[in-house]
Amino acid sequence: MKQKRKINKRKAWAGVVSFFLLVAIIMQIAILTYDFIIQKTDNVALIAVLILVMIVILSTVITLIDYIRRKIMIERPVRKILSATGRIAKGDFSVRLVPNHPYDKYDEFDVIMEDINVLAQELGKNEVLKTDFVSNVSHELKTPLAIIQNYAKSLQNDDLDDNTRQKYAQTLVSASKRLSDLVSNILKLNKLENQGIKPTKEKTNVTELLAQTVLQYEEILENKKINLDCDFDDIVIDTIPSYLEIVFNNLVSNATKFTPEGGDIFVSLKQVDNKIVFCTKDTGCGISNEVGARIFEKFFQADTSHSQQGNGLGLALVKKVVDILGGEISVSSQLGKGTTFVVTFFK
Repeated sequence: MKQKRKINKRKAWAGVVSFFLLVAIIMQIAILTYDFIIQKTDNVALIAVLILVMIVILSTVITLIDYIRRKIMIERPVRKILSATGRIAKGDFSVRLVPNHPYDKYDEFDVIMEDINVLAQELGKNEVLKTDFVSNVSHELKTPLAIIQNYAKSLQNDDLDDNTRQKYAQTLVSASKRLSDLVSNILKLNKLENQGIKPTKEKTNVTELLAQTVLQYEEILENKKINLDCDFDDIVIDTIPSYLEIVFNNLVSNATKFTPEGGDIFVSLKQVDNKIVFCTKDTGCGISNEVGARIFEKFFQADTSHSQQGNGLGLALVKKVVDILGGEISVSSQLGKGTTFVVTFFK
């Protein structure tokens, strides 16, 4: 990473001093010329004309020198910057400007050019993310909408028996819930990313909040005969409960979803010095290192077959919340053996 940029102030001052000396020299020439004219003649009209000519000549010289200086030192880099910002405004984020001086001799224009390069690069990344986001949202919306359309059309068949009709109705409910969850997660993520002012923290019984979250999955755990082991400290802190609920709900949901029948899930909440450590550990399918590196990306799903319901936003939400609350999250996993998530919050 580059060191902090330093503007070459010595060079800037050298330019100012040089221009000052030039003006001083020209003024000295003017004074000497005036003295010379006075000594040669006492014709007032002639002296006035000669002085006027001298002033015009010297002013022209100064103006010409200043014009050349501005042309080279100001107008040329300004034109480059205006051209680049114009292209960026039109959506061309491939713009890259080459500074006029070496890194350790940057002037103000070089710093502006480098900042424009960083801006263009970040805008380019955001454009790619936006395109991917729209593409992924379209894909995720298409699947449940197709299911709803097909099964709703099938339900119009008068020849369906009651069991089939009930099965189709249940599929519609499941697809609509998936659609609702997707829209809800998109709205939550958008709110978190664009929220200038965070909600006010309030005194929260974190243990009770986690216990309530776990209880929501009691029926699923019983149906899959999953053994749940919990170890909670009694913790009350000032925090944002709605944010913590997002973390707890998504991580417990994932552990429940990916743990097979007869598996084990361990959920803990411990206070260690000035840290609150929340952990979920399951004996599910696990994930590879490659998947682990991308698991917090929006819409990324380790299960490319989509055999497990989800939209790839849950862990992105978790990561965003953890970042906002100033915490840390880590994941460790082995294929076929399970996955462990550890979230650390600082009091």
